[in-house]
This record gives sequence, C-alpha cells and structure tokens, in this order.
Amino acid sequence: MFTTPPFGPRDRRRGRGARRAVRMVPGQMHVAGRRVHFAVSNNEAAIGPDGPGSPPIWAVSIHGYFAGGSMYWRESAHLAERLGWRVVNPCLPGFAGSDPLPGPEVGIERLASAVSDVLDHVGAGPCVVLGHSMGGAVAMAMADATPERVLGVIYRDGVATPAWRSRHGLLVGLVAPTLPDLAGMADLVAAVVLDFPDMLIGRRPRSTMRMTIPDARRNLLVTGQLLPIASTLLHLDLRETVTRVAASGIPVLPEWGCFDRIATPAAAAEVSSLAGRKVVWVPGGHSWMLPRPQGQADVLSHLPAGQEFLAEITERWRTHSSALASVTSRPGRRPRTAAGLPTVPLPAVPLPAANQAS
Repeated sequence: MFTTPPFGPRDRRRGRGARRAVRMVPGQMHVAGRRVHFAVSNNEAAIGPDGPGSPPIWAVSIHGYFAGGSMYWRESAHLAERLGWRVVNPCLPGFAGSDPLPGPEVGIERLASAVSDVLDHVGAGPCVVLGHSMGGAVAMAMADATPERVLGVIYRDGVATPAWRSRHGLLVGLVAPTLPDLAGMADLVAAVVLDFPDMLIGRRPRSTMRMTIPDARRNLLVTGQLLPIASTLLHLDLRETVTRVAASGIPVLPEWGCFDRIATPAAAAEVSSLAGRKVVWVPGGHSWMLPRPQGQADVLSHLPAGQEFLAEITERWRTHSSALASVTSRPGRRPRTAAGLPTVPLPAVPLPAANQAS
C-alpha cells in the first residue's frame, strides 16, 4: 500500500539521483481467461485541475510494436508527477508477457478494446490517450469506438495511415531494380537499425536500457505470435478513422521525432492533413520518448501547441465532470461501463483556426 501526498499539476526540478515521488505500480488482470499486464501510477490522492475535491485527469500510454508498457514507465511517472494525472500503461495482448488474442480476433480494434478493459479494471475516468507507433493506430481506433471516454489523443510517430509504408531513399534505389518486392522492407529494417543510437542519447542511458530490455526480451521469445499483428500493420489504413476522430471534436496532437525514418515525414504530413493539426517536431528518432522521458511533459508544459492541447482536454474534462455529477444524482439514466462508470457523451471542441494544417 503506497501512501502519497496529494498531487496536482506541478513542474519542479529535483536533485540528481533523488527518488521520484510518483512511481508506476505493476499489476495484472484476466479477461476471458487471458492474462493482461499493466501498471498504474501510485498517486492515488491526485486531484483534478479544479483543486481539492475534483477527480484527476487520467491518461493511458499505449506502446509500439515489439515494445511493452514498462518501457514507458519513466515517462508516465514524469507525466503523473508534473501534470497531476493518473497514468495507466497496459501491455497489449501478445506483448511483454500479456497473453495473445486468438488468431481470428487479432486486429487494431480488438487491441483498442483490450485497452478499454484495463481502464475499466482500474476504474479510470475519461482519458488522454497517448499512442506511440502502433499504439498511435490503437489510440485512433479507441477514440473512434469509444469517444465518450477519450479527452484527447496524443499521436506520436504513428502508423495508422499508409504513407509510412511508401519507402524512398538510397537503399530503395539500390535494391528495387533486382528485388522490387523487398526494397521497402529492406529500407524499413535499415531504418530500425539506424534509429537505435538515439536510444543512447539521454541523461541516463543505462536506465533506458534497463527499462527497455526486459520487454524486448519477452517479445523476442514469442516473435511468432506477434507476426499476425505485424501483418495487420503492413496493411492498415485508418485514414477515415482519423478524419472521423478529428471531426468529432476530439483534440488530436500529432508529435514526431525530427529524425524518424521508420514512420517517415510523409506519414506526419498525412496525419496533419487528416486531423487538421500542425505536427509538433521533437528532437530525436522514432522512439524519442524512451531515452528522454521528460520530453512529453515538456511539450505539454512549455510549447504553445502543448499548452493549447492541455486547455482543450481540461475543458472536456470539466464538461464530463459536470455531466457526471448530474448523472450520478439521477441513477439509472445512463448506461455504464464494465467498471460502473456512467458513459457521458463529451462535446465537440471547435478546431482553432491557428492550428489548422496548411
């Protein structure tokens, strides 16, 4: 049992080597006989933006392919402590020790449903959904399927739309004349290899390795069961989903590593156009948030686009809190989630003209 002080939004510096006040606490649950791993921040006394007595803002961080929830624990602890959020890190079915889905059920929509199962289990309210790489596609599918539980989407170097699969460059030019069907895959493999050095650029590279290696090792042992999901990603096209999510008024914040060659700049431009939002470019490669876990909180705290996103999701949170108070005073008027939370529709947020993508 953890005893923690009340945490509200804050941004403070701590001495080198000091123990972080907020940590991620691992847990597991079972859904239809399948084990699912997750972690949740231990700031149980967190409060919302309106101060004592207001429920906290929740967030869920959805990992990328061949990753797992614990790789993002350091980042989630930063978000929980600096912004006052309660943060959940699920390990998607098949990844990092979670049991896989049956073959016929494999799909992005089913992965999104698995995230909702975890949120129901921990009793989370409407969430900010952070999705990295494959997790970006899952985040969009979740926002489309259950908009009432999504405050906003932070879409990070995502692969929900097909532009990332159009590979160009020197390697493609060299391989394509003789092996045209393998040229794109060769370039993708090279991009993954070249992206790795960025994982060592940060304040604590050894800590980065300690957080990433265990989940990577677990995934390596079950590579075969992850191949159906890889095949799904290579044929995925959620352009219509992204358009619907943006049109519904759910705030979308696209973020991209400046040196990402896995999810290429063409993919960033594609999502920017569909969502009607300019991309926030972040120093680093495809997985910039792993070696520099403070980066996401910095974007939201200090950059105009991040501050505007926070204002939008806070307004949606206030609307939901008011509606929830009204609903709970009149029991039986609304359907409820598996955790017993009323499903309160959230209003559309008009897209600011200043954020329209050119």
